[in-house]
Amino acid sequence: MRWSGQEIGPEGAQQAGAPALLGLSGLVRSVTTPEFQGVTFHEVTAKSALNRVPAASSMPFDWTVNPYRGCSHACVYCFARSTHRYLDLDAGADFDQQVIVKVNVAEVLRAELARRSWNGDLVALGTNTDPYQRAEGRYRLMPGIIDALAESGTPLSILTKGTLLRRDLPQLEQAARRVPVDLSMSIAVFDDALQKAVEPGTPTTAARLATVRAAADAGFAVTVFLMPIMPWLTDGDTQLDDALARIAEAGASRVVFGALHLRPGAKEWFLEWIQREHPHLATGYRRFYGSSSYAPAAYRAQLARRLRPMLRRHGLDALEDEDQPEQRRLVRGAARRPSSPPPALDPMPQPALF
Repeated sequence: MRWSGQEIGPEGAQQAGAPALLGLSGLVRSVTTPEFQGVTFHEVTAKSALNRVPAASSMPFDWTVNPYRGCSHACVYCFARSTHRYLDLDAGADFDQQVIVKVNVAEVLRAELARRSWNGDLVALGTNTDPYQRAEGRYRLMPGIIDALAESGTPLSILTKGTLLRRDLPQLEQAARRVPVDLSMSIAVFDDALQKAVEPGTPTTAARLATVRAAADAGFAVTVFLMPIMPWLTDGDTQLDDALARIAEAGASRVVFGALHLRPGAKEWFLEWIQREHPHLATGYRRFYGSSSYAPAAYRAQLARRLRPMLRRHGLDALEDEDQPEQRRLVRGAARRPSSPPPALDPMPQPALF
């Protein structure tokens, strides 16, 4: 991949139809390559690597690292789309096509972990955009991140849709001898045509299941995130049972499941896609999500009732997605009452990530 020959400045960016983001803090260069048609990578030097999770979050971890912003997976439902607006980019095509790469993230992380104030809390990877999106094959940021965390005695979790995880399995095995390492694969769609329509930049479902198998064979207890489950698209009993059978066959230990969330940014992009690709479902989706980011509580409860017997039948441990309005209210209430014990949360990450 001849990345150095594809550097673009102000004029080159204008000709390519992609902004060079020259005002972006720490920008080193903007790069295009034929292998990623239509995508511009903006390489930046980051000032920090560790991100503190807000206290009001329902996430069961306090720290994250995100080596990329924006994601060429281009999942139409991705909740992180709204974060691109902080860069004065849109949550739609820009999120898919203008990817920020923190080229020095491993070095910065290592320095932060060496501070006397660092107490070795779990660090979650994959909580915003995928650390194993395709560009990781070139940038190779994750090996340095994994080493920095393991060498500092910091537990880590990874959630990804990327089969590049397999490249780092030997390194993750070594890290797991020093610190707890949790691996999760996100697999939401088991129909090939629908998967390519709704997640056009992701590896195939079969390739992700093969990655689950590889990680399980390497000794990891792999969790599969069967989410988002999309009403009327992927929530049929036959669809769900087939998905769970394939997940169990791949060697996964546990499934985290949950209905589609549509927060601002993702909502507009997804509903536009539904109107264009599945117009017969547009009315139902507007009814479900028009005034809320979450599917109705009755739908979510009914989905859980249907899934739990299937999960038991396939021998899979189960956990329902905890990023729900009810859980958020509990966490916010606890945050307002500092003397109260925190609500019980599973130690594994359960974010609505993609």
